[in-house]
Amino acid sequence: MRTARRPAGALRHAWVLALGDAVAIALFAVIGLASHREGESAAGLLRNAGPVLAGFLAVALAAGTYRRPSLRTLAPAWLLGVPAGVLLRAAILGHGYGAKTFTFMAVTLVVTGLLLAAWRGLHAIARRRSR
Repeated sequence: MRTARRPAGALRHAWVLALGDAVAIALFAVIGLASHREGESAAGLLRNAGPVLAGFLAVALAAGTYRRPSLRTLAPAWLLGVPAGVLLRAAILGHGYGAKTFTFMAVTLVVTGLLLAAWRGLHAIARRRSR
């Protein structure tokens, strides 16, 4: 069975989107660390962004977010992957699943949603202008 090969431009675009999404989620963690005066460090970034990014990317890959980039494929990665990542983070850090975790989940969804939308919007504008 033959599989269709993706053009190099489409593959590069998928990688750019994935990297930009990862930066947007990491930026959320940096903003959180700074606003809570926890200090920005590699360990803090990994602790706070790592699980959320893992959840997001796992759902993004399953949903085809980078094979078929659109709001239709980005939405499940954000709406399912980010909460999954927050729950994973709570489990890793031993925070449990009380009100604080779900408040953090709501904040995480709102802020990552805004950051992802801003990144994706800027990227779309840049792509249109470069054509």
